[in-house]
Amino acid sequence: MKNRKKRVELIVELIRNNCIPSQEELVRLLAERGFHVTQATLSRDLKMLHTTKVPTDRGTYVYVLPDSNSLKDKLLTVGQLETNANYQSGFISLEFSGNIAVIKTRNGYASGLAYDIDMSNPPEILGTIPGTDTIFAVLREGLSRQEAIEVLKRFLPLDKSGIR
Repeated sequence: MKNRKKRVELIVELIRNNCIPSQEELVRLLAERGFHVTQATLSRDLKMLHTTKVPTDRGTYVYVLPDSNSLKDKLLTVGQLETNANYQSGFISLEFSGNIAVIKTRNGYASGLAYDIDMSNPPEILGTIPGTDTIFAVLREGLSRQEAIEVLKRFLPLDKSGIR
């Protein structure tokens, strides 16, 4: 069990500090550091950590952790991201209909972002329903749009251009 804890800690470190496109690459990086694991073991570890793969602008994918705020920095480091792009959350736009906030994201980003919102458990948001590129967030009755925007600013880079 002690070995598993160290291995999982190393997986977290590797994912946070590298652009890892596949389990094979992660197995290789772990082996370089003395942890020889099977794909099945690694798959269980990644599932336990709630990792997801998100697309890059170059058509590749990288692993991220649900609480990761470093994806943008990683992509900038390897030259895959312009400094004004928002690839950390994949956020595109926010629109309201009654007590529902409709959040549009890049393809593949919605579930990770919805997970982050749900896990932080803000009292103003009753829950989220993610699709591939859209999240429906149900807002508590009586919450004003401005109050909702303030809550969602914790998760989204909101400026006037993305709000409708």
